Amino acid sequence: MNIFLVGFMGCGKSSLGKRLARRLNYRFLDLDEEIQRQAGLTISEIFKRNGEHYFRQLEANVLRQVGKSLPTVVATGGGTPCHFDNMDYINGNGVSVYLRMSPKSLAWRLENTHKNRPLIANLQGEGLLQFVESKLAEREHFYMQAHCIVKGETVKVAHVVALVFGS
Repeated sequence: MNIFLVGFMGCGKSSLGKRLARRLNYRFLDLDEEIQRQAGLTISEIFKRNGEHYFRQLEANVLRQVGKSLPTVVATGGGTPCHFDNMDYINGNGVSVYLRMSPKSLAWRLENTHKNRPLIANLQGEGLLQFVESKLAEREHFYMQAHCIVKGETVKVAHVVALVFGS
């Protein structure tokens, strides 16, 4: 069974996913890293060269390739569940876990990494917080469709394992 971690950028999907995969002896896959590997370009380069719509199509295609043979913990991109029928695909092909965080917590985490993220590369301070609040309001409907919802600020691997496997 695959486990898909969903949530806004900066909520900790990759760091939790690596720890969770080690704990379960699963393969770990960061969807954004896999897209970059397959495209031979960074996410920022894909956005600049081909635009967001092209990136989202590529993202949907790569999502459907993961976890076909080995149980995998997948750290999705922040926008992955919000495009095409990706959230339906995620929920139909594993257990989804939403790492829910407040806009202020997310903005604080993103403040030092915003230059590496195309959607917020030119934002900081109050502008970043306003973007996070707005974009999270758009996306939360999709995230809330996850099988499990956890508090991202304090989530522990053991808690996720208990939620996913019911122990």
